[in-house]
Amino acid sequence: MDLIKLVQDSFAIERAEKFPEFKAGDTVTVTYRIKEGDKDRLQNFRGVVIQIKGANPFTKTFTVRKVSNGVGVERIFPFESPFIDKIEINKVGKVRRARIFYLRKLSGKKARIKEATHSVKSEK
Repeated sequence: MDLIKLVQDSFAIERAEKFPEFKAGDTVTVTYRIKEGDKDRLQNFRGVVIQIKGANPFTKTFTVRKVSNGVGVERIFPFESPFIDKIEINKVGKVRRARIFYLRKLSGKKARIKEATHSVKSEK
């Protein structure tokens, strides 16, 4: 087996356990480590996941979009970034597409994403 592939697979197993599963349409909060001079701080970026891109775990990225002061802000995060502290899922969205770029043209109530309802089966 290729030595590089072996090392990548071992790192991918460690990182896969760290973050929850999410998809496009979900509202997530990404806690990101920012280095300013000699200080480190954590910054939250909360928004809607508009796409997940890449097949290889080491090139896989996800794009999060939020509206801040009336201006749309998008940020691309690599899954394998050592600067991501944690990812929290706030809402699970119900969308029909894997890439929801149509949100860029919408504003206000039209830009809302319906929340997915989970039907829980009762055990008898």
